[in-house]
Amino acid sequence: MRQFIKYLFLFFVTVSFAQKEFHVFPIDGGQIKGSPNGDGSINNPWDLQTALSQSSKRVNGGDIIWLHKGIYNGNYQSAINSTVNEKYITVSAYKDHEVIINGNVANKESYVLQISGDRVIFKNFEITYLGDFSRKKSDKNFKAVTGINHVEGVDCKFQNLIVHNIPGSGIGSWKATGGTIIEDCIIYNNGYQGDRGHGVGIYVQNESEKFRIIRNNVIFNNYYKGVEIWSASSGTNREFVKNVSFIDNVVFNNGSPSGKPWANLIIASGDANGVNVTKNIKVKDNVFYHNTDFNDNKNFGYGNSITLGYTSNALVENISILGNIIIGRNNALNLMHIKSAELRNNIVYSGYVHFDKSSLNALETKTIISNNNTFYTRKGYGFRILKHTDYNLSMWQNTFNIDKDSDWKQLKHFEIQPVLKIQKLSSSPHEFNVTLLEKNGNDVTVDFSNYKIKKGSSFKIYDLENRNVVVKSGKLSENNKIIFPMGLKAFEKPLHNNIATKSANNFGVYRIVFEQEAKKQNIFKRFFGWLF
Repeated sequence: MRQFIKYLFLFFVTVSFAQKEFHVFPIDGGQIKGSPNGDGSINNPWDLQTALSQSSKRVNGGDIIWLHKGIYNGNYQSAINSTVNEKYITVSAYKDHEVIINGNVANKESYVLQISGDRVIFKNFEITYLGDFSRKKSDKNFKAVTGINHVEGVDCKFQNLIVHNIPGSGIGSWKATGGTIIEDCIIYNNGYQGDRGHGVGIYVQNESEKFRIIRNNVIFNNYYKGVEIWSASSGTNREFVKNVSFIDNVVFNNGSPSGKPWANLIIASGDANGVNVTKNIKVKDNVFYHNTDFNDNKNFGYGNSITLGYTSNALVENISILGNIIIGRNNALNLMHIKSAELRNNIVYSGYVHFDKSSLNALETKTIISNNNTFYTRKGYGFRILKHTDYNLSMWQNTFNIDKDSDWKQLKHFEIQPVLKIQKLSSSPHEFNVTLLEKNGNDVTVDFSNYKIKKGSSFKIYDLENRNVVVKSGKLSENNKIIFPMGLKAFEKPLHNNIATKSANNFGVYRIVFEQEAKKQNIFKRFFGWLF
């Protein structure tokens, strides 16, 4: 026993030197206040800016900065940087504390949180604007702001963040931030009104050969587009819109707060010189949706879900569109300016499938590969090359030797299994995003048999369009099935906006949270659980 205690002590000493924990409280908090004069201990904590300004000699890979409950008012710059390969600094809410970073303060900064540093994880907190602020560009007191402005720093992770009500874009993650992962986040109600809606959910660039990963996020009701994998610049003479994986996300109803549906996803470059072309983008197993009345077989109006390409001077290359559900209005799928792409196993609901004439060469030379898709369009001639020709499926197949095993039906025959997606959060494995579509708005039964959840586990269901309210609770039955309510009316509108609308009764995105099962701990975890 004495020898065992000795080893325990040595283990404790070794790990305590290897990993450090620091604590942060709001500078204007309650009994405990963060301070620039603190030492980061629980009894003498830092304020947030002091914590985010530490050198790698003090805070480095493997260390944790805990944010304690409260509202952190201000605009913050994070310069913390892990110099230890494959080890991260983590900045996270402490336990289940509600942490809100409120950027609505009187200064000139154009961000709420600006980041430059390698291998840092930011997780489990909110970034927002609280109180009164302008969302009209024409107002004298208007200021455009980005929620998270990730300007530098490779291999960072953004996990389980809630970014909302920013008068600008939610997240901007720019060219010098290769290898970064954005996952399990909810990004909504961001933007402002100008000549059109402005402000997207996520704006991504990448000049690195490391792939960016955007995974299992829910992105909706932003004033402009949902996600831009894009650059508007010309004359840069280098490539920085490449190597991005966009997987398992749900993106819907972007543009609603500005009164006009905008693209849920655009993959493109505006480089008139054709140097900074967009390439090597993988879009797999996502759901894209704009409010749609499935009983209206005309499906008129703008409602784009995916756009590829912006100009014929910068044709996109090596784009994969695989296993997605793509629902919108007349132009849900815009395949505009393409040099090479692959489209397989998608379900598309659109007035037409649009191509620009600039993509004709790729169709003729077989660098656009398309098969095993199901297309629902308004008319039989549903494949349209703009200012050229409309094709029905047979003509399309015979002309371009494409979509040989694909299917086409008219809109009125649209059918789909109502459970579109069940996705576990990698950062919180007892939580799932559940995406449902039931054409007539009926409640949907969801089977959790494949997810190894203990029978009798308690659960709570939240509608992510009104995310703070439990819409149903209970215990998982013997058959592992739960009925989800559709057609919910309650809706968290964007602050200072009366235009945005909730999703149609036929569509819903939910977060279901199961109770965490208490596990028996071995002696190491009982004494040193904070390490695991």
